Amino acid sequence: MFDRDFSCELLIVGAGPAGMAAACAAAKSGINIIILDDNPFPGGQIWRDGPAVSLPEGARHYRRQLDQLPNVSLLCGAKLIAPVGDKRWLYEQETASGIIRYERLILCSGARELLLPFPGWTLAGVSGAGALQAFIKSGLPVKDQRIALAGSGPLLLAAAQAVKKAGGKVVLLAEQAPALRLGRLFLGLWRWPDKLRQSFSLTDPHYRFNSHVLAAEGEGKVERVFVRQGRRRISVACDRLACGFGLLANIEPALVLGCAIDGQAIRVDEWQQTSRAGIYAAGECAGVGGSELALVTGKIAGYAASGNREEAARLWRERRHWRRFARGMERAFRLDDRLKQLSRPDTLVCRCEDVALQQISGAADWRQAKIYSRCGMGACQGKVCGGAARFLLDWPLATPRVPLAPARLSTLVKMGEGADKNP
Repeated sequence: MFDRDFSCELLIVGAGPAGMAAACAAAKSGINIIILDDNPFPGGQIWRDGPAVSLPEGARHYRRQLDQLPNVSLLCGAKLIAPVGDKRWLYEQETASGIIRYERLILCSGARELLLPFPGWTLAGVSGAGALQAFIKSGLPVKDQRIALAGSGPLLLAAAQAVKKAGGKVVLLAEQAPALRLGRLFLGLWRWPDKLRQSFSLTDPHYRFNSHVLAAEGEGKVERVFVRQGRRRISVACDRLACGFGLLANIEPALVLGCAIDGQAIRVDEWQQTSRAGIYAAGECAGVGGSELALVTGKIAGYAASGNREEAARLWRERRHWRRFARGMERAFRLDDRLKQLSRPDTLVCRCEDVALQQISGAADWRQAKIYSRCGMGACQGKVCGGAARFLLDWPLATPRVPLAPARLSTLVKMGEGADKNP
């Protein structure tokens, strides 16, 4: 293990579409830029690379651009651990750790799946819908396997498409949203012709509205899933079950830095600047809305953070266009309160520490739940159970404690040392 400290004028956290677009925009000013990302390659989750992936042209375009920019450095496989003093972040890689000093910061930390616990969700073969997509991109064989998908949002359709391309058999696509809301969304897609065409390419004969998972069963691994379809309760045999109930913005770094939050996302102004001077946010962490919105907000943040407000302002109209689309998606796929009844008292909410719902249901908030149990103290640091518990129990949003991710003891020592030093 060795130390690697860096300094830059602009630090971008996240190398997904928003982070890549922000870097390309800001690089035109000639400033020194570092992009930090915890994945081995740039692209984020939506443009995730792997042996079974054919990247879209947009992803290849931005990767080529980044490769050609001499003032942009990419730090992959790196986790944010904690802020250490003013304008400094401690990070950790597999063989190194250190402190990055910066003048301005753009948070492009993306989003993660919301997973809601239900009986049987800890069985082998049950995963998130996005996780299954990532596994397939990494080479997971699913040929001829029967795969059920359930939850809400367009990610289910994208995951189903990935399954079919890999030779798997989609046996169920259960969408909790009612047909009326989805019909209204579809009728309004003429405003976004590419999305309308894409909706036809993602259609599947097993797609069912007003349907949600009830339980999964099997001996050691999932063998069948029980689903509520309208008023009917049906059982579907499957080899895998992938569930996802929309996306949650990754706002933990912003919370630790004291940035204001609007609903479930980082609050930003017209320049994508947060409530903290010199800190910007773009992409899903500033409002879930898809890759198009992520790209345009990334460009605006990049231009604004590098002092080019004229170019940033030219993109406001495009941003309004895609924000309207995002609001339509949010209305269509709003989660039904009935999903709060999926978990039984003995259903595990925290898989890392084997904490059942009944152990935390009496707590008033996240901190109190940690007093009662070890909920959220495992490897994921509450990223899975935290979002689920907030939805199930209506807890208020809690500011996370550092470190934001599990780290080596040698890295944690730097956290104390760095805080004692002057910037």
